[in-house]
Amino acid sequence: MFDLRRLRLLYELSVRGTLAAVAEALAYSPSTISQQLAQLEREAGVPLLEPDGRRVRLTAHGEALAAHAAVMLEADEQARAELERLQPAHAPVRLAAMQSATHGLVPVALRSLSVAAPELRVEVVELAPEEGLFELAARGFDLVVAEQYPGHTREHRAGIERTLLGRDAIRLAVAPDEATTDLAALADRAWVMEPRGTAARQWATQQCRAAGFEPDVRFELADLTAHVRLIAAGVAVGMIPDLVFAASPPPVRLVDLPGEPRRDIFTAVRRGSRGRPGIQAVQAALADAFAVTPGVRPPPPGSGAATGVSGRVPWP
Repeated sequence: MFDLRRLRLLYELSVRGTLAAVAEALAYSPSTISQQLAQLEREAGVPLLEPDGRRVRLTAHGEALAAHAAVMLEADEQARAELERLQPAHAPVRLAAMQSATHGLVPVALRSLSVAAPELRVEVVELAPEEGLFELAARGFDLVVAEQYPGHTREHRAGIERTLLGRDAIRLAVAPDEATTDLAALADRAWVMEPRGTAARQWATQQCRAAGFEPDVRFELADLTAHVRLIAAGVAVGMIPDLVFAASPPPVRLVDLPGEPRRDIFTAVRRGSRGRPGIQAVQAALADAFAVTPGVRPPPPGSGAATGVSGRVPWP
């Protein structure tokens, strides 16, 4: 019989790629992980790892066992979720949320949970969607709030299920006293955008190109509040989602972009843990928060999104 803890180490290595990354994620020493994986090899009776320069990689046997480990870990989560439903243990919910969600949704959701489920502990970390979804698949978090820009479909990972919260308008943002409101007329301005490689950066760049120019990106920042401050100061222009301003009036002038684009805001959870009452309660609270946020739209009828009415997903 395989030890589930060792199987998780093998699975984590298959996802994260290096022993050092697994050690950092799980707060173990690399030597401890190596020892546990060596023991797993002895249990399996076949080589699971092989040298790859200064690192190691999974053999064909290792990859096969890691795939089975994913199934067993999911079954373990399902069993724990069932036990939690029968006898609520108030297990903490680890939430990773993108920055605009930590500003516009999470405080409202946590306030409602403090009344509806005061004994439920929710731990929140701000992470970019790309990183948050990866960590969810790697079991670093229980629940993620992420986004998907128009025309940019995010990778679908096995065992991960998404629930649409709704759609968030993305608008051109300029200084309060800026007279120009046409995108093409801002071709010679300095732009602030998110870092290269992000879906937001790729999408914003494409909007500028569709308007006939290549944006002069002088400010590359992940912090959207910093975007807003640069724009409000009149030193840059940019494209900002409405959710950023959910907690306070915008200090910038917002202008609709062609086609009035909106990004999808969704939660994601591992299939094995979706039945946990704590996760369901947090998902419902986030949906409730989204429903009362100015400038956003709830999911359309028939979208398959889970209900956001907290009374329908009670905390035991």
